[in-house]
Amino acid sequence: MKIKPLADRVVIKMLESEETTKSGIVLASSAKEKPQVAEVVAVGPGGMVDGKEVKMEVAVGDHVIISKYAGTEVKLDDEEYTILRQSDILAKVDK
Repeated sequence: MKIKPLADRVVIKMLESEETTKSGIVLASSAKEKPQVAEVVAVGPGGMVDGKEVKMEVAVGDHVIISKYAGTEVKLDDEEYTILRQSDILAKVDK
């Protein structure tokens, strides 16, 4: 199955956070923070949203930083995704 977002929505897949600190300490899963870096999986068409024209500025494959509690988490074909508005994306990350 494939997700096709509407309007200014973006589908992302969270990237795994590192399991060790820079000093080499291995973190337990309960000590890890929720990752805020994700990969864009699908992008809506943009268009008119709340009376304003929205131009989509992210593309499939981009790595982005999102707001900490943004979006709605969904599970599809045993994969977890988050659907959020483009305005919940804070920045693009260069690879």
